[in-house]
Amino acid sequence: MNIRNIIYQLYMISSGIETNSKKVKKGSIFIALKGKNFDGNQFAHEAISNGAMIAIVDDKRVFSCRKIIYVDDSLHFLQKLAMYHRYQLRHIPIIAITGSNGKTTTKELTKTILSRKYEKVHFTKNNLNNHIGIPLTILSMPINTQISVIEIGANHEKEIDKMCSIIKPDYGYITNFGKAHLEGFKSIEGIIRGKLELYNFLKKNKKVVFVNGDDPIQLDKSIGMKRYIFSEKEDKKSNVKIKYLWNQVGCDLKSILYVDNTKISSSLIGNYNLYNIASAISIGKYFKISLEKIKKAVEEYIPKNHRSQIMNKKNTKIIIDCYNANPTSMIKALTFFNNNIKGNKIAILGDMLELGFYSNHEHEKIIFFIEKSNINTTFLIGDIFFNINLKTSQRIKKFINKKKFIEWFKKHFTQKMDYVLIKGSRKGTLESLVDLI
Repeated sequence: MNIRNIIYQLYMISSGIETNSKKVKKGSIFIALKGKNFDGNQFAHEAISNGAMIAIVDDKRVFSCRKIIYVDDSLHFLQKLAMYHRYQLRHIPIIAITGSNGKTTTKELTKTILSRKYEKVHFTKNNLNNHIGIPLTILSMPINTQISVIEIGANHEKEIDKMCSIIKPDYGYITNFGKAHLEGFKSIEGIIRGKLELYNFLKKNKKVVFVNGDDPIQLDKSIGMKRYIFSEKEDKKSNVKIKYLWNQVGCDLKSILYVDNTKISSSLIGNYNLYNIASAISIGKYFKISLEKIKKAVEEYIPKNHRSQIMNKKNTKIIIDCYNANPTSMIKALTFFNNNIKGNKIAILGDMLELGFYSNHEHEKIIFFIEKSNINTTFLIGDIFFNINLKTSQRIKKFINKKKFIEWFKKHFTQKMDYVLIKGSRKGTLESLVDLI
């Protein structure tokens, strides 16, 4: 019996896998991973002291007692262990969701809808959607799971292909192809190739793909596959007919669409979320969930985690959409804010990260958009925005960091605020600015 099988038997009686020695539970298995700024091998003994039954390490210098097990590569071992667990649970259907924007929102809505039929729905939690998070997510899948929804994030080509080899999805959906992680993908063509790795896996294994029929790339690249299509077009190829209310203007900040003449409204703000809602509805219909139950699930879903989240504070509505940001999602959010919301509007925007060569150009495009918009005042926070050398009007104010902005805002800002949009990359932690308003 090889080392993986032995560890797997221990895993099945353990309290789970942990990669943070401080979060170790009694009876868990600690796997020491390395990162740019840390080396988990250094914490193997601490993990054992905290109750781990064993620790897996890839540094022989730490290999000093029978509870510490050495492997060549801890990350590779974690991924192989997850693949083996998936094989044991190969009867459980998994839906994989990837894309440049809207992955988490679509995953959360899909999970919410599927829960109206299945009692045991497994899904990606928090942001565990990368080369470390996905194997941990697979290993967290209980044996009594009825269906699973797993989110795949990626910042370079071949990553989704690798994750599919671990997940072995039975179904898949790509939300869109936008300008995210340009530093790693190098170009929009690289982004498209990277996302289509999900299609390649599904096609090779004769699995099912959910397709937004209004996206020409999805429609074209899924030809010859087993596909389930939703679309606004009057097309016989579509399995689900959707009618979207794109241009609704109002103070209730609802997203509205119609499916089979049934009106469904969502608390997810922004018409850019309509495709996310439609895809989750279509997946629910594929799995034979009644439209009545789907409608109830969507309308009861309240966004959180700073994704299209609305907060009412005093007489101001705050749109918190700062879990992450890239050029595509930023323009979509600003376009909606500009065109669909009436009143005194303030935008607080943070730098968009991981754009590499394209960074300055994409930040300039945001500034050009704001200058032409009807947004009353926009605050740009971060050294990328700050160092863009463009002459701007008084409606745009730049700050090199969040601290400088807070100091200025407390002393000088007296403007009326009906609506505030807060959006920026995760590292900027702009959600903390809600306390200012």
